[in-house]
Amino acid sequence: MDTAAAQEFLRDNHRAVLATSRADGRPQLSPVTATVDGDGRVIISTRETAVKVRNLRRDPHVSMAALNDQFYGDWVQVEGTAEIISLPEALDLLVDYYRRAAGEHPDWDEYRAAMVEQKRVIVRFAIERAGPNVSG
Repeated sequence: MDTAAAQEFLRDNHRAVLATSRADGRPQLSPVTATVDGDGRVIISTRETAVKVRNLRRDPHVSMAALNDQFYGDWVQVEGTAEIISLPEALDLLVDYYRRAAGEHPDWDEYRAAMVEQKRVIVRFAIERAGPNVSG
């Protein structure tokens, strides 16, 4: 699978499991809602205090498996090097993320306030590798 096909899949399929590395090297897995931004980078929203953020600050390498809503069938794995965008810079990116993953929010002021209260960040990465390339 090439990067463009993975990006297309992620535009329509937002259920994913993100893998980061714990300090001892074992994987830490987190269910996330993922999509792609206007530049084709994978974006997710999470809390500044989340374990995945702590892991990524230490080791930014990330893998993610995205699944379709039926679970079985098409899926994609993407890998990259993550960057973390914290507040206040993340606020407009969080709005863009929500629009791409869920559509319009009924009250954007309320949404922005919730993002600040929850100390949300954007985790973003360019797709460096995508798969699967074979089946079976």
